[in-house]
Amino acid sequence: MATPTLVKGARATRSTIALKLAMAISGIVFIAYVFAHMYGNLKAFSGHDAYNEYAHHLRELGEPMLPYEGFLWIMRVVLVLALVVHVGAALALWKRAGAARRTKYQVKKNVRSSLSSRTMRWGGLTILLFVIWHLIHFTIGKVNPAGGETNDPYNLMVEPFDLWWMTLIYLLAMLALAMHLHHGTFSALQTLGLTNTATSRARARQAGWAIAVVIGVGFSLVPIFTLAGVIS
Repeated sequence: MATPTLVKGARATRSTIALKLAMAISGIVFIAYVFAHMYGNLKAFSGHDAYNEYAHHLRELGEPMLPYEGFLWIMRVVLVLALVVHVGAALALWKRAGAARRTKYQVKKNVRSSLSSRTMRWGGLTILLFVIWHLIHFTIGKVNPAGGETNDPYNLMVEPFDLWWMTLIYLLAMLALAMHLHHGTFSALQTLGLTNTATSRARARQAGWAIAVVIGVGFSLVPIFTLAGVIS
């Protein structure tokens, strides 16, 4: 017969696995979203009209089955739910990790851990703060730090990058995002049981690097080329 301690330990293990699965699945939702978002941002290279046409198309997507902006609202709800799940699971796991470190048992630290793995929590906090600003900038408040238009999607995105400090903030946020995706992709694949062999672990690490580089560089192109005067 299992002792209460063993039962409690088994429940805690199952709960931890469930939290990690929640983080992995919600993380994959965000990865899919940032790829789509990056594609939309790169439309800026096609010019003002092409970008605004794309932004308008998103609002009409799904009509007449969905109302105007219906697709965007569905996407926003899904992203908010994924964000709540991801942050909630991360905080719960962080709390458990802190409690485990306070026990009398000594845990061997992985001295070979990557920088991205050691900065996951602070990187996640940086990304969360950036997302809040991003919503204020583009959705909730439509704030243009450059003092230009706020009802024109293209100008609202491009004009702030004429300010060097806005470009710097954005690039630092993209660096944090790339580092988060580097380790997060591997962790998600590991949680889903896709890193059981040396080959699969190596491929998972390669996938983490590939996603981090593509997303980090892809999102950085518009602010860099805007500041350089190529996009205006």
